[in-house]
Amino acid sequence: MLGAIIGDIVGSVYEFDSHKMKEFPLFVPECRPTDDSILTIAVGCACVMSELGDEKEFKSNLARLMREIGRQYSDAGFGKGFYCWMMDDNGEAYGSSTNGSAMRVSPVAWAAGTLEEAERLAKWSAEITHNHPDGIKGAQAVAASVFMARSGKTKEEIRNYVEEKYYDLDFTLDEIRPSYKHEMSCNRSVPQAIVCFLEAQDFEDALRNAVSLGGDGDTLAAIAGSIAEAYYGIPDDIQEEALEYLDDGLKDYYYEYSGELYT
Repeated sequence: MLGAIIGDIVGSVYEFDSHKMKEFPLFVPECRPTDDSILTIAVGCACVMSELGDEKEFKSNLARLMREIGRQYSDAGFGKGFYCWMMDDNGEAYGSSTNGSAMRVSPVAWAAGTLEEAERLAKWSAEITHNHPDGIKGAQAVAASVFMARSGKTKEEIRNYVEEKYYDLDFTLDEIRPSYKHEMSCNRSVPQAIVCFLEAQDFEDALRNAVSLGGDGDTLAAIAGSIAEAYYGIPDDIQEEALEYLDDGLKDYYYEYSGELYT
């Protein structure tokens, strides 16, 4: 969960800035948590509060928390479809295939006891809003990658599993960087974010890879960071600096639930 939040904060200033280099200051005063962080925290809270075998309870808690927390940060950069859903107490899933389902999903992989449970929870978490098959696939691919990374699987094993079940990853960042642009669909951003992790040397390098593509910087970095956290861990100094960008309200949510989620 924290890896996604840090990736979002680092990438927040590059969301619409086609930055094609890995050299940049990791944190600047303009960095901020966006909708990616807000909704990742909501998913983490729902995982801790819910009976994870109960689909109805999990979805009910998650929908309530995404609205409850999201409305407190309504200027965090939510997409139009999600914003309308968030502000409507009776809003229904709206068939989105965008990467919002993937950017927020990482906590389910820490709550799950098996790979299959991680994928099932990812599906449930996506279906509340992003119930298009591509929206569900993106969430499941990220959750599977995070779960496998935290379970000690190798990068080769993670790559093979994602390729067999979800996406073709037969490309390098150097190959796609020159022409890659801001993409919001899962199909055109989740595979790229996973490769940002696969090519990384450490946690920080995964974030730099993601920003260097020049696309949807905060979401690419949130996804890559969520997998890199599970594989590499996060250096203490990066954790400490990133958490200073959360206000007291978000820190309260994060600290209240993160201890249980990471046990």
